Amino acid sequence: MMPVVREFTLPDLGEGLTGAEVVRWMVEVGEVIAVDQPVVEVETAKAVVEVPCPYGGVVTARYGEPGEEVAVGAPLVTVAVAPVDGPTDAPGGGSAVSAAPATEVERPLVGYGVAEPGRSGRRRRVGVTGAAPVAVAAPVAPVAPAVSAAPAVVPVISPLVRRLAREQGVDLAALTGSGPDGLIVRADVERAVAAKVSAPAAQAAAVVEGVIPLRGLRKAVAEKLSRSHREIPAATCWVDADATELMALRRQLNSAPGPKVSVLALLARICTVALARFPELNSSMTEDGSGIIRHQVVHLGFAAQGERGLVVPVVREAQALTTEQLGEELGRLTEAARKGSLTPAELTGGTFTLNNYGVFGVDGSTPILNHPEAAMLGVGRIVAKPWVHEGQLAVREVTQLSFTFDHRVCDGGTAGGFLRFVADCVERPGTLLRQL
Repeated sequence: MMPVVREFTLPDLGEGLTGAEVVRWMVEVGEVIAVDQPVVEVETAKAVVEVPCPYGGVVTARYGEPGEEVAVGAPLVTVAVAPVDGPTDAPGGGSAVSAAPATEVERPLVGYGVAEPGRSGRRRRVGVTGAAPVAVAAPVAPVAPAVSAAPAVVPVISPLVRRLAREQGVDLAALTGSGPDGLIVRADVERAVAAKVSAPAAQAAAVVEGVIPLRGLRKAVAEKLSRSHREIPAATCWVDADATELMALRRQLNSAPGPKVSVLALLARICTVALARFPELNSSMTEDGSGIIRHQVVHLGFAAQGERGLVVPVVREAQALTTEQLGEELGRLTEAARKGSLTPAELTGGTFTLNNYGVFGVDGSTPILNHPEAAMLGVGRIVAKPWVHEGQLAVREVTQLSFTFDHRVCDGGTAGGFLRFVADCVERPGTLLRQL
């Protein structure tokens, strides 16, 4: 029976993602892979993830080089798998790309370099061609000596093309042929030569001009911020607040046994209480801008600096968590951000964002909203300053609170009321008890 070539396309890796950038390939053409073995590492707008292939067999082609963008639904790899039964040709004489049942992927292709019993190490790569399928023998030991010993065979017929590639230092195995059945022709080699010549010049020009290409997360952030700035009529208001009592409360809480409570956790608790009082700010506009979506739960995003840059992890249903639970979840997500291990699900679906830019040693900011959210609270550094307290000049721990909001979902009175309530909770944390 003949092997069947299966095409595996890039799946949808998360909300609203349309593509991903190839970071590195984890398999080679000609390598035998198992069902659900990761074949490529890609970077989306949300995270770096490994993509497993649902087919087991021999990798016959890869699509996309590291740094290239692959669209969702576009081919990633093709795999030659062994059918269990049935014809190898599709009706009408076409290729049997989708004729075999799903169970076929669990059967190894005999003669394709499967490791021999008692031997360990990486699976052997074997030669494959794009011109015709390779016959599969009965389940006995491999019988084609050339298959196990020779390097991968590429679909090139013309000796002139091979000579040109050899003289110009072009690796034919790395090319995708534009001829019939993937045949590599002279034009393919010439394009590869031209690319080799132009690439260093382009890189040198980029270095001289200081051009840094937008890729992966940085590209996604740029597109999202541009859309937010373009579509959302945002306004910002701010107020200074005396955080002395809040910091005293934190010290009191942390003097008791149990997990430590962070300033961020206290601010997150204040945000959830404030949003219960001003629910119009836990909302977003419809895609066409014709209505307002009022969210029933608070999925609280917070800005975190990771190894891939600024990310916004999301605490799900933050309003239902205790202050201690909020602290634990914020800590877990912050650590994952530092390691670059956040999943797409942990980076999407926020309804409100808390931005503690005080950790960078700055007092104020007018941030761009995290589209499609309608509001963001910013908190500056908490620093000792002269302050009039109970009619007397004193040194107090002061912070600046800024609030950016979508002016379509509310007016300045609502936004000002929200910010004033937050400031009151910072200055008099006991105010929270009335709301819990």
